[in-house]
Amino acid sequence: MTPLITTSELAGFLEEERPPTLLDVRWNLLGPPGREEYERGHLPGAVFVDLDSELASAPDERGRHPLPDPAGLQEVLRAAGVDSDRSVVVYDAGDGSVAARAWWLLRWSGHREVFLLDGGFAAWTEEGRPTTTRTPRPAEGNIVVRPGRMPTLDADRARRLAREGVLLDARAEQRYRGESEPVDPRAGHVPGALNAPAAEHVAADGRWLRPEELATRFTRLGVSEARPVGAYCGSGVNACSVVLALEHAGLTSPEAPAALYPGSWSEWSNDPDRPAATGADPG
Repeated sequence: MTPLITTSELAGFLEEERPPTLLDVRWNLLGPPGREEYERGHLPGAVFVDLDSELASAPDERGRHPLPDPAGLQEVLRAAGVDSDRSVVVYDAGDGSVAARAWWLLRWSGHREVFLLDGGFAAWTEEGRPTTTRTPRPAEGNIVVRPGRMPTLDADRARRLAREGVLLDARAEQRYRGESEPVDPRAGHVPGALNAPAAEHVAADGRWLRPEELATRFTRLGVSEARPVGAYCGSGVNACSVVLALEHAGLTSPEAPAALYPGSWSEWSNDPDRPAATGADPG
């Protein structure tokens, strides 16, 4: 079963007696704030969740978007109306690279019926589907966050995976090669990591590539059943879309997902004793 849901599929589910819970996870590193976009229009019934303050802890030595405290995350999800036995659909502005963080956190918490809207808000509105400015007041959900249902890596395990398996870097090529670093302390990548930009998961219209296309792309990078695989990015957000893409491609499964390095480059680059490779070569 794919972790993606199409706009037409979602439209049908929203007509059912017990529709899925909708989470709006729009966010942009350079702004405007996602909440402002949400207030200008969102899917009917969708609740906004903030990446910085609700889907992450405050920045610290663990990186720019450390995993949230489980108790706090449970409070956020319950306030959004998330039930343990009711499906959830998450979306962002378009390509899913941000909403995938909510998808991953829900799976990490133990929720299995979580889907990401293919094409996001852009695809929904381009098709003329309804939006609203009304903020819903959902009944409190009953989800119990049981963290650890998705595998994670710390810096040492990420270093080892880059040598013994496949560690995918979801950042743009310029940041991977060390030619540009607009946010973090140092430029470069984890030695041995392979570049797999999250932007290349989707086509020009913002919808995800077909599973077979993604499978071909990842297989060329060395992903196979015989090798463990993990992903990182700048701060552990976009890398969640790599985890999702590997599952959508059929190269991993809900029972054996790819690992996520939550601290990602923002944690790695903060320690001057950790090496940084540059250039196109993994190093």
